[in-house]
Amino acid sequence: MIDAVVFDFDGLIVDTESSSFRAWVETYEEYGCTLVEEDWAQHIGTINGFDPYGTLCARATLPVPPEGELRAAKRAREQELVEAEPVRPGVVAWLDEVATMGLPVAIASSSPTHWITGHLTRLNFTDRFAVVACCDDDRPPKPAPDVYLAACERLDVAPSRSLAIEDSAHGVAAAKAAGLWCVAVPGPLTRTLDFSAADITLGSLADVPLADVLGQLDPIAR
Repeated sequence: MIDAVVFDFDGLIVDTESSSFRAWVETYEEYGCTLVEEDWAQHIGTINGFDPYGTLCARATLPVPPEGELRAAKRAREQELVEAEPVRPGVVAWLDEVATMGLPVAIASSSPTHWITGHLTRLNFTDRFAVVACCDDDRPPKPAPDVYLAACERLDVAPSRSLAIEDSAHGVAAAKAAGLWCVAVPGPLTRTLDFSAADITLGSLADVPLADVLGQLDPIAR
């Protein structure tokens, strides 16, 4: 029996990953080098898997400005790209189902709270989530289980009776380490990663209603 649903955000609700990757790709090209998806895959779902600035400095064929200056320009371009990104397919339908079922719902993210709440406001999603658990106050990022444990504690539900929805291998590892059931929904930049640890893997949330997924899990989750 599943008593709560906990969503990741970046790459799952909105494809912020592609926007961030594209902004860095453009930055690398500006300084005469390239960034590929295999580099970026190390970074998805966590915050310490890849150093884009350090790697740029090592690869660049033109002088690279100080990190703060370069990151500010990259962030401005990333914000421009991400604000044009729609909600990923099936997300609204699953959130509507969760609301109809009366299940509490949370976000568990490796991003800082201000990043998540800013997007939720932009999308008019602030009332969709009872809890937002992020990597603030020295809480470690995924694949550590801390954000999922915090989300379940604040929802007052047992992790073993909660379902995580994730798009990255780091996220799946975090959810399973915390004791949650997990549905993986790979995004454009994570489709080649190993999702064998997930209980169910979907091509899109639009492929299967939430009720059907819960029906598959219910016999083993009881």
